[in-house]
Amino acid sequence: MTHRTALRAGAPALALMLVALWMVFAWVPTEADQGIVQRIFYFHVACAWVAFVAFALVAVCGIFYLWLGQAIFDQLGYAAAEGGMIFCTLVLITGSIWARPIWGVWWTWDSRLTTTLILWLLYGGYLMLRAMSDDTPQTARFAAVLGIVATVDVPVIIVSVRMWRTIHPAVLVTRSGGHGLEDPRMVITLLVAVAAFTALFIWLLMLRVATVRASARLGRLGQALAMASAAVQDLNP
Repeated sequence: MTHRTALRAGAPALALMLVALWMVFAWVPTEADQGIVQRIFYFHVACAWVAFVAFALVAVCGIFYLWLGQAIFDQLGYAAAEGGMIFCTLVLITGSIWARPIWGVWWTWDSRLTTTLILWLLYGGYLMLRAMSDDTPQTARFAAVLGIVATVDVPVIIVSVRMWRTIHPAVLVTRSGGHGLEDPRMVITLLVAVAAFTALFIWLLMLRVATVRASARLGRLGQALAMASAAVQDLNP
């Protein structure tokens, strides 16, 4: 995949994002109890969905890398972890923006918030490992194992609202059953927002993988040039 192909893949993502923005700010009705701040819900949930998908992809790539040892799975997993961190950070930020007017605080140690923060810290550790270590197969294996283990926190986050006493709302599937989206336009807007953020993640992932693969090729080319230069010097002492 070339950078040109990756760039072209961004057009559908940008178009979907524009549609989602219009629906959130101009089409969907304002929620009766929470008011206009509820509109951040469409971005918050979409970012959470993408973060979970990204981290699941890290785990899948880790398994395949440990099994097959092919560099493409390590590169794809690394890129997915970077993308997942971006969206997981947005989840924490948008959640705090919503919490301040609704709960009166920017942060509380609610079970869902706490387990989400743990996920963010785990993958922060994953990225620190990659940044502070040489790009070797051993580093890739350690990162694969860490990526697989950290993903265990994702299902814990999903069920945390039901497992523990929590003040975090269960909107998609409420504790009494059904869902908390009272207007069909809310459901449609949420689905479009999820699709837009998913397309955005795929686009960013393609760009990042293309960059990582290009960097790897440049590294190999540099090594080959260095070896050729050394050979020439040996022939002409």
